[in-house]
Amino acid sequence: MTPKTPEPNLPEGSFMRILILGGDGYLGWPTAMRFSARGHEVHVVDNELRRRAHEQAGTDSLTPTRRLPERVAAWRELTGNEIGVTLGDLTDWDVVEAVFDSFGPDAVVHYGEMPSAPYSMKDREHAVFTQSNNVVGTLHVLYAIRDLAPDAHLVKLGTMGEYGTPNIDIEEGFIEVRHNGRSDYLPFPKLPGSIYHLSKVHDSHNLHFACRVWGLRATDLHQGVVYGIRTEETALDDRLLTRFDYDDVFGTALNRFCLQAVIGHPLTVYGAGGQTRGYLNIEDTLRCVELAVANPAQAGEYRVFNQFTQLYSVLQLAELVQKAGAEIGMDVTVHPIDNPRVEAEQHYYNAAHTKLLDLGLRPHLLDETLIESMFSTIERFKDRVIVDHILPKDRWRPIRPR
Repeated sequence: MTPKTPEPNLPEGSFMRILILGGDGYLGWPTAMRFSARGHEVHVVDNELRRRAHEQAGTDSLTPTRRLPERVAAWRELTGNEIGVTLGDLTDWDVVEAVFDSFGPDAVVHYGEMPSAPYSMKDREHAVFTQSNNVVGTLHVLYAIRDLAPDAHLVKLGTMGEYGTPNIDIEEGFIEVRHNGRSDYLPFPKLPGSIYHLSKVHDSHNLHFACRVWGLRATDLHQGVVYGIRTEETALDDRLLTRFDYDDVFGTALNRFCLQAVIGHPLTVYGAGGQTRGYLNIEDTLRCVELAVANPAQAGEYRVFNQFTQLYSVLQLAELVQKAGAEIGMDVTVHPIDNPRVEAEQHYYNAAHTKLLDLGLRPHLLDETLIESMFSTIERFKDRVIVDHILPKDRWRPIRPR
């Protein structure tokens, strides 16, 4: 495969050194290949946290995923492009310092955190680990940029979950506040619903501080729920597949519903199913990150992009999957279950998401054809499904002893 020419947003010949943190993950690995395919020098860091968490829980990705050195070797064989690898932990300052000092990134794409709300809500131990892993790792990254790569642009994966579900329209990161005859442009209020989402709020505050006080440049991508398996690069060879989680801890709603439909399991809508969130295709995630990197923040600027393309309730997603299944002769049932989470099941939700569209995002919108394509990939690997880990096992509200 010949490396592609840059997208129109990136001036021709402006190839960069791009450091991808969490480069073994669902989004990190496809992102690494995407930038490498466009001729950039790419280095990835990962400590295989997600793999260890699955091993400890007895779960696994639906798709077989090679370890990073094997993936990188396959990528080199197929395209002739190199991707550098560091297997290390962002909470280890020596690892972070060495990578930044040797690689000297122009842009840093930061996915490298524990990414699961259910994981963070299991118990005290998981909560403390989530906060310390995510907040400390990101602080190390900020200090590394400040001291070793001060001109680098940080593109950090946040989450729409930082906002919660307020009874007002959600703006992109900031809101004008008028109070007692005065006004200011301040960070939008945060109402996170889990310890994981709370760690992302702490990250956002730390990024904002680093930009205001140290003059760093950062883009905080408040991402919605991602769905899909296939990207242009993962489709080249099964050795390049990204992971696909469907279990009760790391699986996300649409991916999980599609898998349940294929194996004949009822679609497990939590509670009333009115929980509304922003969603986007995995291809659009990659494009959003490209756009952020190609159009960097200014020195001292902290900006927030709300990264999603469509709003759906959980029940609407289940009905879409049910309809797509019926189109190809699948008998798909929807079976609401008691909600293990503490969340509003019916609520107002209207979030702005114009900044990435203004930069050139052209969304892949969800339809039955796309869902059927996901069915096809899931069918290939359905013998790998671990049925015992589809239903939720942990409740977020503690049961107090009498």
